[in-house]
Amino acid sequence: MKSAYELAMERLAKSDPDAGKKVTPEQKKRLLGIDKNYHSKIAERNIFLDEQLNKALIERNAEEYQKILKQKSSENSRLEEEREDEKEKLRRSF
Repeated sequence: MKSAYELAMERLAKSDPDAGKKVTPEQKKRLLGIDKNYHSKIAERNIFLDEQLNKALIERNAEEYQKILKQKSSENSRLEEEREDEKEKLRRSF
């Protein structure tokens, strides 16, 4: 008799046959390259926006500070989404 876990895993395998594919070292390297690239982009953007936040804080401009915080959050989300999209395109090409 199969456990609920085993049955769920079988259903998952049927719904996504590519899920069990092994990733080659070359593919891992390319995926890691995407991660590094976007990690750098995010870090660069955060450094710039943190400087803007500090400036708004020094100037005691609460409205500008909140605006920059929202911008930082949305840009981080956008870049994370772009990274995942790029990685997914790469995975589909394997």
